[in-house]
Amino acid sequence: MTALKNDRFLRALLKQPVDVTPVWMMRQAGRYLPEYRASRAKAGDFMSLCMNPQFACEVTMQPLERYPLDAAILFSDILTIPDAMGQGLYFETGEGPRFKKVVSTLADIEALPIPDPQKDLGYVMDAVSTIRRELNGRVPLIGFSGSPWTLATYMVEGGSSKDFRKTKAMLYDNPQAMHLLLDKLAQSVTSYLNGQILAVRKRCRSSTPGAATCRPRRTRSSPWPTCARSSAA
Repeated sequence: MTALKNDRFLRALLKQPVDVTPVWMMRQAGRYLPEYRASRAKAGDFMSLCMNPQFACEVTMQPLERYPLDAAILFSDILTIPDAMGQGLYFETGEGPRFKKVVSTLADIEALPIPDPQKDLGYVMDAVSTIRRELNGRVPLIGFSGSPWTLATYMVEGGSSKDFRKTKAMLYDNPQAMHLLLDKLAQSVTSYLNGQILAVRKRCRSSTPGAATCRPRRTRSSPWPTCARSSAA
């Protein structure tokens, strides 16, 4: 394995001394970069950008050419796992990500498969390997995944939501279904991140937008124990 030329980020994670505070940005690759927009135009659409390892590598590397950052972040989408579960991810202009299928019953959830990272999400693993080679030890690579709770909200709502009404209804009215969904997603996220680690053996991160919609409560329907299992794994 190529030795890291800049290990400041990893040393900070290990609580070791660093010369300066390491810097990376959550939206390191995004619409603010003209070169990103050019890459997306070449790819044709957002999912084509995500699913092509060369384009994903190109977009991951672009911010490093502009700024002295201490880590690269895998360019991907948080909803790759539900898509691999057969939910049919697509992007509606002006509305963001949507699913052709939604889960609303226990039977829907029981039918969901646990994706195989290598077979069902191989394009992400190929992107990780491609980026790792391109970095050549320049900085660490941060992996990426949506958290179980975030993925669940999209799968139940069918897309983004302002009030998460359907998700909350399932959580409190049908906790058995919600817990099964979260358990399957926790298994999937754990497997997905482990796949990324095998491909690069560096730090991974779980993204949890929407988590504030369900604050921890002392109820039998609380999703947090399941979500915590995937983070620990």
